[in-house]
Amino acid sequence: MIRDFAKVIAAFESDEGVSSGAMFGSRGLKTSKRVFAMEVNGRLVVKLSPERAAELRAKRLAEAFDPGHGRPMKQWVAVSRAARIDWLELARESLAFVRG
Repeated sequence: MIRDFAKVIAAFESDEGVSSGAMFGSRGLKTSKRVFAMEVNGRLVVKLSPERAAELRAKRLAEAFDPGHGRPMKQWVAVSRAARIDWLELARESLAFVRG
């Protein structure tokens, strides 16, 4: 089970449609100029469908991501290293969602 963002980035290196770099003051991954995963304060932050994001919050595996303006974003969740969830699998799920 991967809970290290450097390993998540490394897993996407061979994907032509994915790039990594600094995003919003954090390290992140994007496809077609759309961010799908990033590390913020040691947590994995990903964009998912509203239903999937709500499911992870309900199971207490993630919390709503607030980029700092006091309004959590419905489709973005933050997952701590302590959560029993594989960061790489969740990043892949996020990429599939963002690609549509």
